[in-house]
Amino acid sequence: MPMDAFLWLFLPVFVAGGSALLSFYIMQARMEVALAKERESLAEARATISSQKVTMEERLKATEESTKRVALDEFMQDFRVEERSYVRESKSLSASKKHMVMQERLFFRNIPLSNWIEREMLVEEGFDLDKMPIESVFAPASLGSSAGPLSSEDRFAMTKMIADFGPHSSAAQVQLIPAHVAAFLGGQ
Repeated sequence: MPMDAFLWLFLPVFVAGGSALLSFYIMQARMEVALAKERESLAEARATISSQKVTMEERLKATEESTKRVALDEFMQDFRVEERSYVRESKSLSASKKHMVMQERLFFRNIPLSNWIEREMLVEEGFDLDKMPIESVFAPASLGSSAGPLSSEDRFAMTKMIADFGPHSSAAQVQLIPAHVAAFLGGQ
């Protein structure tokens, strides 16, 4: 009997110990499941934070680039080029040339940054062979002889023009001036 009593005395302790072990393993399994769920949610949170960090960095870089681009555009708008152009004609007895001259200068706001840069382009080149005088103005035949007075053909062009305008009235002068100027300039 002492063995039966001893068995009845320790049986509840063994059952309690077995149930404790059983509940310990069950609770351990539940804690591992809860820990796994927490790790999963922590991993999702870290992934979300890292993706937000990447997108925030990209947005920050894009904002910086756009700000720099806008600042550079505003800075470049302060630069301007002033241009002017004109036609330069050079005439000689045998030829005439027309050049288009374009000048440019760089400015920052109202401050010139460079001197005038000139570019020249030949627009027209012509030879006036029909209008070219046959005899030279300085030929000895046009000076006349020193023995007698100058005839109307031998007089210099200017002397002839002054002599022609002398006795006429002002209305006649107005009509004759364009004709004499065209003849004097060779029709240019």
